[in-house]
Amino acid sequence: MTIPIADLPLVRSRHPEAVAEAAARRARRPLLGAMGRLLIVAADHPARGALAVGGRPLAMADRYELLERLLTALAQPGVDGVLATADVLEDLLLLGALENRVVMGSMNRGGLAGAAFELDDRFTGMRAQDIERRGFDAGKLLLRIDRSDPGSVATMEAAARAVDAMAERKLPVFVEPFLCRRRPGERPVSDLGAAAVMTSMAIASGLGGTSAYTWLKVPVTDDAQTDPEAMERVLSASTLPAVLLGGDVRGDPDAMYERWRAALRLPGVRGLVVGRSLLYPPDGDVAKAVRTAASLL
Repeated sequence: MTIPIADLPLVRSRHPEAVAEAAARRARRPLLGAMGRLLIVAADHPARGALAVGGRPLAMADRYELLERLLTALAQPGVDGVLATADVLEDLLLLGALENRVVMGSMNRGGLAGAAFELDDRFTGMRAQDIERRGFDAGKLLLRIDRSDPGSVATMEAAARAVDAMAERKLPVFVEPFLCRRRPGERPVSDLGAAAVMTSMAIASGLGGTSAYTWLKVPVTDDAQTDPEAMERVLSASTLPAVLLGGDVRGDPDAMYERWRAALRLPGVRGLVVGRSLLYPPDGDVAKAVRTAASLL
């Protein structure tokens, strides 16, 4: 039985077991469908304190609005599933929105946006055993590396152990790697040049005792704007299956969509994971943005 969004606090307070009950009866599907492609809507930003979209610093702070946008996105043809932290996924479970969807649990959210310890990204989200217990389908972790920040090695070690824990359970884990740089008093900036992305992919591919269940989540590089072969070189850095990270669409959305379309044609790319660009598009039309993304696949 599903419930209205407005009733979530009441159900959570009076019947917390409803989450486990909804998870137990959820209809599941394979990770890859008949087309062998994935379109995943990401909504794990709030748990890292990353609430801004464009010029709105608290755009994602309203949980009810976020859930409404997620329900709209998940209702569109071609959408395979959602990536989020436990709180959001459990809301969606109670709302009946995860039936026959790929459900990906976000694992490390300790690197809070803007914090001095942002690159010491500890695993404060879902653990492998949590993803298994809830019957979810995959996990996702973020690996940002700054060679000058000692916190990066702690994140690397924790990421490797998470890869091991997921593999023990035969659960896919999507690793999102970046090389970063940080000037004193400033936030980390990810290097989206082809060489940096290839390096980060090489590092991520070697995490843990096995890569059998590891996927990579990689950005479309800055080089791709002027070099049509840039992403082909980037994807040659690993034989692991990869999905494209959508990121924020700045400037001309149509130009960004075309870069996604070109990268999606490459052999190693199995799909697209996009969050704020689809949930909070400039024109406010979530359904249209999602349908556009689905058409790229």
